[in-house]
Amino acid sequence: MTDLSHYRNIGIFAHVDAGKTTTTERILKLTGKIHKLGEVHEGESTMDFMDQEAERGITIQSAATTCFWKDHRFNIIDTPGHVDFTIEVYRSLKVLDGGVGVFCGSGGVEPQSETNWRYANDSKVARVIYVNKLDRIGADFYRVVKQVENVLGANPIVMTLPIGTEDKFVGVVDLLTEKAWIWDNSGDPLNYEIQDIPSDMVEDVKQWRAELIEKAVEQDDDVMEKYLEGEEPDIDTLKRCIRKGTIELKLFPTYCGSSFKNKGVQLVLDAVVDYLPSPTEVNPQPEVDLEGNETGNFAVVDPNRPLRALAFKIMDDRYGALTFIRIYSGQLGKGTNVLNTFTGKTERIGRIVEMHADSREEVESAQAGDIVAVLGMKNVQTGHTLCDPKDPATLEPMVFPDPVISMAVAPKDKGASEKLGVALGKMIQEDPSFRVETDIDSGETILKGMGELHLDIKVDILRRTHGVDVIVGKPQVAYRETITQRVEDSYTHKKQSGGSGQYGKIDYFIEPGEPGSGFVFESKVVGGNVPKEYWPAIQKGFELSMAKGVLAGYPCLDFKVTLVDGAFHAVDSSAIAFEIAAKAAYRQSIPKAGPQLIEPIMKIDVFTPEDHVGDVIGDLNRRRGMIKSQEAGVTGVRIKAEAPLSEMFGYIGDLRTMTSGRGQFSMEFSHYLPCPKNVADEVIKETLERNAKK
Repeated sequence: MTDLSHYRNIGIFAHVDAGKTTTTERILKLTGKIHKLGEVHEGESTMDFMDQEAERGITIQSAATTCFWKDHRFNIIDTPGHVDFTIEVYRSLKVLDGGVGVFCGSGGVEPQSETNWRYANDSKVARVIYVNKLDRIGADFYRVVKQVENVLGANPIVMTLPIGTEDKFVGVVDLLTEKAWIWDNSGDPLNYEIQDIPSDMVEDVKQWRAELIEKAVEQDDDVMEKYLEGEEPDIDTLKRCIRKGTIELKLFPTYCGSSFKNKGVQLVLDAVVDYLPSPTEVNPQPEVDLEGNETGNFAVVDPNRPLRALAFKIMDDRYGALTFIRIYSGQLGKGTNVLNTFTGKTERIGRIVEMHADSREEVESAQAGDIVAVLGMKNVQTGHTLCDPKDPATLEPMVFPDPVISMAVAPKDKGASEKLGVALGKMIQEDPSFRVETDIDSGETILKGMGELHLDIKVDILRRTHGVDVIVGKPQVAYRETITQRVEDSYTHKKQSGGSGQYGKIDYFIEPGEPGSGFVFESKVVGGNVPKEYWPAIQKGFELSMAKGVLAGYPCLDFKVTLVDGAFHAVDSSAIAFEIAAKAAYRQSIPKAGPQLIEPIMKIDVFTPEDHVGDVIGDLNRRRGMIKSQEAGVTGVRIKAEAPLSEMFGYIGDLRTMTSGRGQFSMEFSHYLPCPKNVADEVIKETLERNAKK
């Protein structure tokens, strides 16, 4: 059995362009996994192996790899930073025990860093902070530390200080050992010397080390007591205290360096070993039964317990579908059968491989704590639990947000039509935030996703990876409908045509619900006027009708139906009669209840140089945006706002024009709000015309 205390399952996550992938490349080089460094800006990094990643210089899929450092095994997942792919970050964090949050030394805590940090907090993942790119103009380590405190509300414990800034950045001071690590300019990460602290930094080091000790001893009452009596703890005691604080999410050890210049990465690797938890030190995953109720049991990391594993990613490659699996307890062997609790079917484990970006090494078995990929699984999707067929249980499933944008695609010719279906099937399995529907009236294929870039890349993958040429329609916003007034009404469904008839009468009222409450059904019928066994049929009738609103056919949200009375016939009443009555009641009453069109509102985070703030705010106001806050930084201003998705198409192009190419923004779905009347009228008219053409 392998010693699980020597395992570290870690993710590397950050804002787009903070240097996550470059940092991962350096880790692979230092741990002997690769011998030639590939650069992101040259489109040659090991971890970004998709064409679209190499071209755009961004990470889209989270890639997984295994490497070793100081007798410890690291399973590393490099995650994307762009907001349209946060689903990748979210599902990776679900299966990790620790993380390295990378921040840009000049950009600091950027919009996406906040989202990722929030996800990591939700998943209770211990983190080490690494402030990268300290060789960049405008880099300021101390400013970023302040931002981590103020913007993220975290408690960073500074472990290293930079020696020199910008182009004079040569190395770091390790505050624990009070030694300076100085690298030469050869670019080889192994060409460094450990020296005494530079004389001009002695006072700074003394001050920051005192702060480090104070934060560390707070984690242990005995050490704290001795410290207050004047006894300074030794390095091992400090490490033990910092480790305890890190695992409990009270401290975040903070390092600095420049991955591109190969300076400072070794200390981050040491920190992963010293402070991040092994699989056995993390809170075990709660188990739920097949109905989704918590059983009170936990998947404890132990190879001798029944198998519990979570499929967290599906990836299609030239050898077939790869299913990435995190094993929480038990063992997984080649040729064994496992139960998928979601489908209720057993699957046979074919080949098990350890991944190194896109190359692989085959293994015979894997055990609790491992992250591996399995080839040839048929019906497993992201978030499914694999377990021992003799002892079934489900791990807490993942929840994915609904898409907010859609576009129609059509194959260019007959031959591409079949290929399109197969390709989309594979893509849905790989990405749970990507949905595909067929419009029943027009036969069009509708792609739905989290943003413009998300769908843009999906079309690109269709064309290049799967060789399917498609004609793309304009992006469409996922509008919804709701009601604004309470209506009391009654409906009788009566049909007599020889033989047994159909009869169902319902008295009900429909009222608006709280935003986000969805559909609520309640029955207040007493005395058996509508027998209990027909209530589910009435609820079903309303639920099925919700899919089509009365204004423009968009799904109707957030309303409550209360059944107050009705009548039935001993012979002619049936569940189907009451379901039909409910469907007709929906069509009759919703138009009377003040139906209203609502639109998706996006949370927008814009970064702009100071000279262009007025233009950017003016432009957001024109897009019906609401400015929430402004925050000036050294390199520019961050503007937080909310705006309707329909007004944000093509925004990146306009923003770059306004800011001479220096502006950046990120956007994620926030909530639905009523459309202004003029906009609603226009949307309803367009939608009805579009549907008429179909």
